[in-house]
Amino acid sequence: MRLIVLNGPPAIGKSTLAERFAEDHPPTLNLDVDRVRSLVGGWRAQPSESGLAARELALAAARAHLAAGHDVVVPQLLGRPDFLVRLEELADDVGASFHELMLMDTRESVLTRFASRTPGPHHHDTTAAEVAAFHDRLEFLLADRPRARVITTSAGRLDGAYRAVLAALD
Repeated sequence: MRLIVLNGPPAIGKSTLAERFAEDHPPTLNLDVDRVRSLVGGWRAQPSESGLAARELALAAARAHLAAGHDVVVPQLLGRPDFLVRLEELADDVGASFHELMLMDTRESVLTRFASRTPGPHHHDTTAAEVAAFHDRLEFLLADRPRARVITTSAGRLDGAYRAVLAALD
């Protein structure tokens, strides 16, 4: 069993790749923390509080699914190590392998992809300046996460990114 984190800036393909992985590897749990957060009443009015609650719920769900012997994939922008560390500890606690994959593209490409992304019901109201800051923060985070595998993605080339994700898990 594996706990797989797909990290990266907005519009990089985290959710799309996680969904595809879960479909191709049943009964993998596609544990999208933003979707979990949207289940918390008042999440838009209190994004920080509901985000923390969603992470606790996600950890509990991941623990249960891993304990049952199944894979879990977590597509989430994680710019600070706190939740990554907790996920890694959880994997260790239940005897699962931990895979931290960072999906990246150039800053300019990420901004272009974000500008052309269709808004979804679980997306944050994020500005281009915030997306640029997220990209920079993720590059900085990589220096402290030496086991993270970087997967370079390109707009419109999800098949190649998916193959790279699969290769990183072997």
